[in-house]
Amino acid sequence: MTTALARPLELCATTAHVNPPVRQRSGSGDALRALYRDHASALLAYAQHFTDDRPAAEDAVQETFLRAWRHLPRLLADDRPLRPWLRQVLRRVLIDAARAARTHPVSLLDDTLIDREVDGGYDVLLDRGLLARALHQLSPAHQQVLIEIYYHDAPAHRVAAALGIPVGTVRSRLHYALTALRHQLAGAQANAHPARG
Repeated sequence: MTTALARPLELCATTAHVNPPVRQRSGSGDALRALYRDHASALLAYAQHFTDDRPAAEDAVQETFLRAWRHLPRLLADDRPLRPWLRQVLRRVLIDAARAARTHPVSLLDDTLIDREVDGGYDVLLDRGLLARALHQLSPAHQQVLIEIYYHDAPAHRVAAALGIPVGTVRSRLHYALTALRHQLAGAQANAHPARG
């Protein structure tokens, strides 16, 4: 009976010598650097193939190695090759990123009008207040059409049906509301920045 117990201890001792526990290795930082050195370029090529966007591919690879770092002791204790596990994690990261992009689309900065000199977003806040004051100066009929079409993204025919008026009337009200709004905002801007003489 003592030989049966001694034998598993011998096996544990020999496997510990061949594959020492993570605590005995030089450190998780070194192990992660080695993992990155061995697999990062292949994973980046894999990610770029699916994203066609190098920064997005680099972000996905970075997230993959972050997840590997979280599971590093278990990964290093496993005898199986690490590349399939890393590729599977990267695949899940890419799928999650694609889903997030579909559900939360992000507009590019070039698509929006941004004053490059704005600092802290205060001008945007002031512009919103200015716009709100200008909207309140419109007639209720013009306000309603403008808000439904621009803020609620409702098509003109749906607004017309909801208000019980012809579509042409909705378009006419929208035109006059926008014209009045432009004049009010131009006057407010002229008052905010008087001409130097």
